[in-house]
Amino acid sequence: MDGNIFEKILGQDSLFIDRKAFEHAFEPSNLPHREQEVDALVRNLVDALNGHIPSNMLLYGVPGSGKTVVTRFVLSQLLEKGKEMGHPVQTYEINCRNVDTKYRVVQTLASQLKQRGDYPIPFTGWPTDRVLETLIERMDRAGGVHILVLDEIDNLVAKAGSGLLYSLTNMNTLLRNARCCIIGISNDLNFTQELDPRVSSRLSQEDVVFHPYGAQEIQDILQERVKMGLKNNSLESGVIPLCSALAAQEHGDARRALDLLRISVQKAEQRSQNKVDPKHVRLAQSQLEHDQVTPVLRTLPLHQKLVLFCIIINEENGLRNISTGEIVRTYSEACMKINIEALTPRRISTLLNELDTLGLIMARNVSKGRGGRSKQVNSAIPKGIDSIKTLSENEPLIEEAAQGKYMLQGRL
Repeated sequence: MDGNIFEKILGQDSLFIDRKAFEHAFEPSNLPHREQEVDALVRNLVDALNGHIPSNMLLYGVPGSGKTVVTRFVLSQLLEKGKEMGHPVQTYEINCRNVDTKYRVVQTLASQLKQRGDYPIPFTGWPTDRVLETLIERMDRAGGVHILVLDEIDNLVAKAGSGLLYSLTNMNTLLRNARCCIIGISNDLNFTQELDPRVSSRLSQEDVVFHPYGAQEIQDILQERVKMGLKNNSLESGVIPLCSALAAQEHGDARRALDLLRISVQKAEQRSQNKVDPKHVRLAQSQLEHDQVTPVLRTLPLHQKLVLFCIIINEENGLRNISTGEIVRTYSEACMKINIEALTPRRISTLLNELDTLGLIMARNVSKGRGGRSKQVNSAIPKGIDSIKTLSENEPLIEEAAQGKYMLQGRL
């Protein structure tokens, strides 16, 4: 083999000008179809430039509806204007799927305010109240307005309860030289129902709902990114409409559309083709579905596989918005068929939360009045994947369970 094995690939012309334009973290200077949402944030946060406390805000919307990118865009403009006016504004962004305990959130915030000579706050070991006191001291020392962005805030509430949000929304009563406001970002419109009413009223002072993007709106977003990221005439005419239509089916997820287009371009390059066509989009769609979901399905623990199996067979029988009770009943039946001990309903509820976090199901909490609360569950596995076959790989008990006949509730 002559020469370096990378030389041939490096010498190829790329269709990309700037791959970063298709990354989720990219911050564009133009946000099509989010003018109203930008305006709502601006009208509230302008108080920070006037020395007042902006209202706490909750931003709702399905994944990929622009909540995080809009927030980052507005805050970058706010920081720029604050410097220009000499009004100090500090912003902090925490993803509560990664930082999901009261201690970790407060420790992360306080560590970002650390100055030379300050003692470092350990990842564990201090009383949480001491870390919170340190955060308040450092905010007061810095002065100005502090804006805390808690992305996926519903995950924090599910893991840690309302206690942290009560402490954070109470900080302005303890701060002397500084002020703070909270922007919570959530995929779940109903998550505030889980909050202590005192926290809910403080946190939800201004609500902004981000509607899912439609296919035409996604096309406009892709057109903007193509101008920045691809060479001219790199795409056939049907590529952007197809990417947009497929993403619109996935709850209007603009990030999905960006992934589809990026991988479609890569498929064309791998075949040494100088134009992307709809066949490349279909290949990209198959790869995304397979790469994202299949490894997760294969490696789930047995009881998670069983719970997911029960959701799938109920859906195949025509049922939608499946209740927790129906899942528990089918699951208990499956456990009897394969002769294993069933978990408790409480444990199954925990497994449903974990499957929701993995993106394999969509679970929505619903109130049943005096009967308490329940979940309505639907599968989120793409239709092109044979779910039961994949769940059965390396797990003969699922294959055995799939052979049985079940007393299933039909479509209501």
